[in-house]
This record gives sequence, structure tokens and C-alpha cells, in this order.
Amino acid sequence: MSDASDATSPDDARRMADSNEGGPVLAADGRPLKQSLQRALRRQKLRALGLIAPLLIFVVVTFIAPIADMLFRSVENQIVSDTLPRTVQSLEDWNADSGELPGQEVFRDFYFDMAVAAQRKKHTQLGTRLNYELTGVSSMFRRSGRRLDDIGEVYMDHFEDLNPAWGEEITWVQLMGSDDWLEQQRAWNADAAAADEADRDFDRPLPAFELNPAAREQLPRTSAIFDDFALYMRTDNQESVFEDEPWEVTYAALYEDLVANPEAASGFSGDNAALLSEAAAAVPQFEPVDYKAAILESEEGWSDPQVWATIQAFSPPYTSGYFLNAVDLQKTADGIEAQPEDRQIYALLFKRTLFMSLMIMGSCVLLGYPIAYLLSNLPLRESNMLMILVLLPFWTSLLVRTSAWKVLLQQQGVINDLLVWLGLVSDGARLTMINNQFGTIVAMTHILLPFMILPLYSVMKTIPPSYVRAAKSLGATNWTAFWRVYFPQSVPGIGAGCILVFILSIGYYITPELVGGTTGTFISNRIAYHISSSLNWGLAAALGSILLAVVLILYWAYDKIVGIDNVSLG
Repeated sequence: MSDASDATSPDDARRMADSNEGGPVLAADGRPLKQSLQRALRRQKLRALGLIAPLLIFVVVTFIAPIADMLFRSVENQIVSDTLPRTVQSLEDWNADSGELPGQEVFRDFYFDMAVAAQRKKHTQLGTRLNYELTGVSSMFRRSGRRLDDIGEVYMDHFEDLNPAWGEEITWVQLMGSDDWLEQQRAWNADAAAADEADRDFDRPLPAFELNPAAREQLPRTSAIFDDFALYMRTDNQESVFEDEPWEVTYAALYEDLVANPEAASGFSGDNAALLSEAAAAVPQFEPVDYKAAILESEEGWSDPQVWATIQAFSPPYTSGYFLNAVDLQKTADGIEAQPEDRQIYALLFKRTLFMSLMIMGSCVLLGYPIAYLLSNLPLRESNMLMILVLLPFWTSLLVRTSAWKVLLQQQGVINDLLVWLGLVSDGARLTMINNQFGTIVAMTHILLPFMILPLYSVMKTIPPSYVRAAKSLGATNWTAFWRVYFPQSVPGIGAGCILVFILSIGYYITPELVGGTTGTFISNRIAYHISSSLNWGLAAALGSILLAVVLILYWAYDKIVGIDNVSLG
């Protein structure tokens, strides 16, 4: 009872408000009314957000994020700097306008980058990327990746002839690995061996490789190469560095480090210091490799300065090259230039896509408006029957409908046979109605016509027939009553249908691919080709971005001219 008597009642709140004249209005719980209202609204918004959060997350993850990732590919270009980091840095001081090849330092760094990339199977991907900008580069990277091992083998033979210990895995592991990592790796090896003896599964991951601080400081080039080797062994091969000899390029890196720092052994102790001291004393007698001559001998294409200028031009992590290619331009060492005439196709495809989409939209309006008018003014039974016929294409496969038009429109097809039978055309002058723009417009008009009819019908069904009768009773002719009274009220349906048909047609690619031939394809067909065949996703993303921008600009222009508020689905 005491709890009930202590509870705040509305009368208590009223008395508190009367006793607090001039202060804030209080709620029943004694808090300021404004604060209580804000808390209630905040709880309501959080509740609403919680209800829509699953759908919002689903849309972001499955729709917005993939589109954003695809659009990002239109400017992303990190593969060059990631695959050739040393070469990119060395090329910064090279003048591409000189017409001369880069110096020995660039070729040396290129060898180290290419050797590592070839071991990790990354050089072919880089070659494919640069081949989009300069034809023939892809095959150069592929052939060079197989031939550059000879350079490392020269130094490997020198070191192994000096001391056979350089050919043993344990030598490199003890030289390059940190003490903590060596202890973890030995424990892992012991546990793995025990599991094998007990015939038990052992799925504990390999410990991440850690460089010896002394090796990192005294042998920087060798440390970087061995670190890449250890990462490759652990992630790609799922093996320990104890199980395989390092790459041949590691020996070349060790030679370069010892030539640059003959006192490298001072940072080590024990057997490692003795081994390095011996090698440092012997490397001046090694036969050095001319990196430039060896690379040019492996592939004569590297003697073209334009190849190195292309690598330099596309070394930044982000590039405008894809967008330039999408508008028939190209990025070169001399700046932005026009593509050769035989490669200028994208501007034509964009113009053709816009033109044919507008033609398809206009055809759908001309054909769909009378049908929608008839459906909206017929009795319910007849209009339902006709509506089934309108919706029937939705229940038929798109490929079937497109293939049917190929049968109808081909030179030996039904329509040409009928025209010959009627005597309208001669048998030797049959019409070419397929594999061109006409075939694409006809087939896509048939496919997209329901998307025009349905919005028109839904709007026309809401127009009261009494308006037209009233206009006629005031003396208007049938045409005047339609044009001045009925048509303006159906404009929102026309707007909705036009937007639907235009946006659907501008992105279509299946039907143009089947019936368009060489003159009736859209830009979307080229986008599909780059995604599925040439695998040039960057150019496909750039073309898609431009197409999206064009649609948004046209949508904005439509809103300014007609007004998007006037668009209605009924």
C-alpha cells in the first residue's frame, strides 16, 4: 500500500507544476516535460531503426557495397606498385622523354621484383594489366618470368661453391629468423612430428615468420626477399621454411648486400658471423652479372623505352587510364592522346546506346498508349482477358522470345516469306531485319512493352470518365476532349513508363547480343565482354560509371523539365 501511495499521480504533477511557476513544465515523473518528450522520441526512433536495420544491412552488404567496390576498380591501380615496388621507386628519376633506356639500377631492381613476382605467380597478372595500355607486354612478362632464374643461379653456384652450407635450409633459417620465431618454429615442428607418430590430425597454423633484427639492418635486400619467401611458403604452400631452399634471387640479393656492406658480419655472432665474413671476403672475386644485358637478352621487348614509360606512367596506386580508355583516349608518357582510329569504339557505342534506347522508349509509348487506353475503358471482363495477354510475355523465357524474333525477322523467316508471297518484295531482294539496329529495336520493344503498358493502365484507370463526358457536353469534339482533358491526366503514367523502359533498355545486353549483330549492340555488351572475356574489370567499371553518370544526368534533366513529382504509377 505504501508503494501505491508514494506513486506520482497526475494531480501531484499538477500541484508540482503550480508550485513551480516560472520554471520548466514537469511531467508526471517529475522530470521536465521537454526532456521526457525528447527521451520518448529517441526511444521511438531507436525502435524504428531496429526494425529496419536487418533490411538496411542486407541492402548495404548485397547491393551498395558490391557496386561501390566495382566502381572503385575504375581508378584502382595498385598492382603495378605492389608487384614492382623497387622498380617504381627507381623509375622516378628516369626521364621518359629522353628516348633512352633506364640505367643499370632500374634493371637491377626490376630483376629482383620480377623474380619474386614470378615465384608468387604475380607477373602474369601485372602483364595482363599493362597489356591493356600497350599491346604485347603480357607475353613479355610471361616469357621473362621463366628466363630470369638464370641470374640468381649464377650467384647461387658461387655461394655454394664457396661453402656448401649455403645450400642448406637450416643455414638461411638461422641467419634470417629471429630467436623468438626460431623457438616457436622448433616447438611447432616437434608437435607436428609427435602428431604424425601418434597418427593424429595436426591443424595448428604455422607461426608467422619474424626477421632477425641484425639481418634486417645489415642485409636489407636479402631480408626483404627472404621475408617474401617465408610468407609465400606459409600462406601459399602451407609449408615451413625449414622444408625448402630459398629462391635463387635470394643469393643475388645477398651478393648485393655484401658488396654494399662488407662489414655486414659485425651485426651477427657465432657461426653466422663466420659464414658471412667468409662470404664478404669472397664476393669481390665473384663474376658479377650485368642485369641490363641479361634482361635484354631474355626478352628483346625490354629494349623499347615505351615499355618502361608505360610502367612509369601507371605506377601510381590510382589512375585515370580506365576512364580515358572509356572515352577513346589513352594515357601515355607524353600526356593524354587520342586512341588510334581503329580502336575508337566507345564514343560510338555510347551514342548508339542512347539513340536506340530513346527509339525503344518512343516505340513503346506509341504502341503502349492505345493498348492501355483500351484496357482502361473496356468492361472488366474484356479488360482482364486482354491484360492476361499483356502479361503473357512475363511468363515466357527471355531467350525464347528473342529467338522467336530471330526466326521471324531473318531473310528466310516468316515475315520475309509473307512479304514475298504478297508480292511486296522480290525473292532476291529480301529485307535485312536481323543482326542490325532494326532487329534490336523491334525485339526490345516487344520485350519492354509491358513495362510501358502497366504504368499507363494504372494511371488511366484512375481518370474518371465523367470528365470526358462533361467536356463533350460543353461542345468539345472527341479529339478536343481527349487532348485537352484526358491526355494531360495520363502524362504521369507516360513519365513513369518512359523512365522504366529507358533505364531498362540502356542496360540491356542479352537481346542486343543475340539480334544486334555489329551495328545493334549496346555499350552494356562491351561491359559484359570486359567482365567475362577480356577480364579488364577496370575498363568495365569505368564504362559502367560513365553509363551511370549519363543516366543520373538524364534523370536530373527529366526532373527539371517534367518534374519527377508528376510521375505516378497510379
